[in-house]
Amino acid sequence: MVKTTRGGTVSIAKPVNDDRARNTRATLDRLHALVAADLQAVNRVILERMHSPVALIPQLAGHIIASGGKRIRPMLTLIAARLCGYRGRRHVDLAACVEFIHTATLLHDDVVDESDLRRGSATANALWGNKASVLVGDFLFSRSFRLMVEDGSLKVLDILADASSVIAEGEVLQLTTANDVGTDEEAYMAVISAKTAKLFAAACRLGAVVADRPAAEESALQSYGQNLGIAFQLVDDALDYSAREVELGKRVGDDFRDGKITLPVVLAYRRGNEDERRFWRRTLEDRDQDNHDLAEAIRLLNAHGALGNTVDRARHYAAVARDALAIFEDGEPKNALSELLDFVVERAH
Repeated sequence: MVKTTRGGTVSIAKPVNDDRARNTRATLDRLHALVAADLQAVNRVILERMHSPVALIPQLAGHIIASGGKRIRPMLTLIAARLCGYRGRRHVDLAACVEFIHTATLLHDDVVDESDLRRGSATANALWGNKASVLVGDFLFSRSFRLMVEDGSLKVLDILADASSVIAEGEVLQLTTANDVGTDEEAYMAVISAKTAKLFAAACRLGAVVADRPAAEESALQSYGQNLGIAFQLVDDALDYSAREVELGKRVGDDFRDGKITLPVVLAYRRGNEDERRFWRRTLEDRDQDNHDLAEAIRLLNAHGALGNTVDRARHYAAVARDALAIFEDGEPKNALSELLDFVVERAH
């Protein structure tokens, strides 16, 4: 339910299912517990590789890395490696590499989006400025490539270098669709497939690569990761209009204020009448917004079922990801990856 106060600010009252929230938290705790020792080793690698005689680099990088992230992407590499029966150490360094790539993109994203809040804390760019954030993001990218080279596998280098390139392309593609309400679903899916899902896919595929598993298992894990990543982003885009701020880790409606064209908007615009389309053009294309517009945007999204349909699509991609796991033996790692799909989708409730 959306309420507008006398001062014009918007608050979103949402029924909270405490049991569901606790179950979701328990799911994530079980996933972390399964790879706890490896995650600790990943964190040690991250701390070691963040070191620099330039004091601002570890200070700024440490701020974002320690700001409460769930470590889902490196955890995917660790669990996928275990699923494939790997018993070495390469997966630890590569999981750290994945986290460095992810963190670098977050630093750059926050600059591009002019964000001042991430996971409930001030962003690095809000504290240290845009220049420092971009340059430290570049430093983290360089650290990730150092880890790739040290691994010594051209295949690993190809997978992660390709992922880094595609992520950057996705960011640029998102710039071209920003503030354009004529963006269609295909263009939106191209953005999130590149910007978000590509790193999920690479992180999972690495587990099969280090274990030297057959191509079919590599492909299955890549498919799992790609579809998990798409589901993850779809839910995030729905939550931007429906979550509580404390759950979202940023202000509710930031996508709206930034003029981002996400799937809920694409669906509502397509289904709306001309008056409603004028509203979207004014608020997102012209960026002419007042204090009541977020409430109206949420009303329109709900009226056209856009938020629910976005989550339904997330469920579809989660189901495709679950199917990709069918070729693997049953056991704790497979169950963990299946539970992660539940965690991603259940965030929407």
